[in-house]
Amino acid sequence: MKNKILLYLFIFAALFAIFIYVNDKKILDDQIEKIVSLQKQLDEIEAEKENAKTTGSEDFYDFSLKRNEPAITYFENMGLEAAEIERKVQDVLIDMNKSSEDNKMVPFEGMSGPMRINKVKLLNHKWLIANFTDGEHWGEILLKYYINEDGSIEFEALNSFLYPSE
Repeated sequence: MKNKILLYLFIFAALFAIFIYVNDKKILDDQIEKIVSLQKQLDEIEAEKENAKTTGSEDFYDFSLKRNEPAITYFENMGLEAAEIERKVQDVLIDMNKSSEDNKMVPFEGMSGPMRINKVKLLNHKWLIANFTDGEHWGEILLKYYINEDGSIEFEALNSFLYPSE
């Protein structure tokens, strides 16, 4: 009798182990299938995104000197490096910030302090956009810049605006 109980217990344990193995195998296979499916979707989306970047889709167009091949070529034809020009133009504009005076390129007088240019982004080989603030009020300005033969840089304000105070 004792042997039969042990035999039945062994058979039950073996069947239970087989059931757990089969069930876990199905769950694992299902999870692997989901992972493969999601990886394919991710690869397709990344390929579409890369394709859109290389074809110049307007959805991904970034107005930036770094991505503007004609502007980079313009500087190279002048014997200049685009990255060096970008740094130099930004430095010249930021250096116009004085501790007690408004930046002369900003057409607005500071109300809470002097107007200073904070950030500059070159759009191409002729234009840049910059934001400015006096600590409380802020705005943006569109500038045209020229690089003279002696390497000096001149600016011309094209348009600007001051965001309304809340």
